[in-house]
Amino acid sequence: MPAALTATPAASGDMQLVGRALARDGDAFRTIIKTHNQRLYRIARGVVRNDSEAEDIVQEAYVSAFAHLEAFRGDASLATWLSRIVINEALGRLRKKRRMVAMPENPQAEIIRFPLNPSDDPERTMAQRQILELVERATDSLPDIYRMVFVARVIEGLSIEETAELLGVRPETIKTRLHRARALVRKALDDQIGPVLLDAFPFAGRRCERLTNAVMQRLRLSG
Repeated sequence: MPAALTATPAASGDMQLVGRALARDGDAFRTIIKTHNQRLYRIARGVVRNDSEAEDIVQEAYVSAFAHLEAFRGDASLATWLSRIVINEALGRLRKKRRMVAMPENPQAEIIRFPLNPSDDPERTMAQRQILELVERATDSLPDIYRMVFVARVIEGLSIEETAELLGVRPETIKTRLHRARALVRKALDDQIGPVLLDAFPFAGRRCERLTNAVMQRLRLSG
């Protein structure tokens, strides 16, 4: 069960939204889900390195969070609170896999293709997709402790302090791991693509809508 948190003024908007959700306002649930889908999906995928499993983790995390929504008190942002639940769910999946030694893991993570900007010309779109695939593979190859920091800090864009709070370690540790993660990614890319905008692992469009609707259905809510 998620730990209870204490309110701060900075979280007043979150508290209002949570209050509406506690009153079974379907629009509030949908707003929470759509607002946080991409961040939570990216974090989950950063842990388990599998698209479909990451989506399942996010769905289960939402259901768990909404079942214990009264525990949210606003000490951290709603995004951070939900992210912690996702990380716990994802790490739990990894531990379970490691115990099931008789069942080998599929080493190939399924990569679901997402459309880029439709206004771009085909050659540019193809080049962007190839770059993103290189970044995704380089990220997937990182050891766990570096990959989680890299996804949170670089791909998701959290601050050093937010990442430290999310992962429960000191900011200095985040800086050290991030430095190492960047070096490993640069090595994996082998200077082939130069600096790029790391807009990898998108979660939008039909996929975002599908997960939102699935959670709403499980909560027996409409809106």
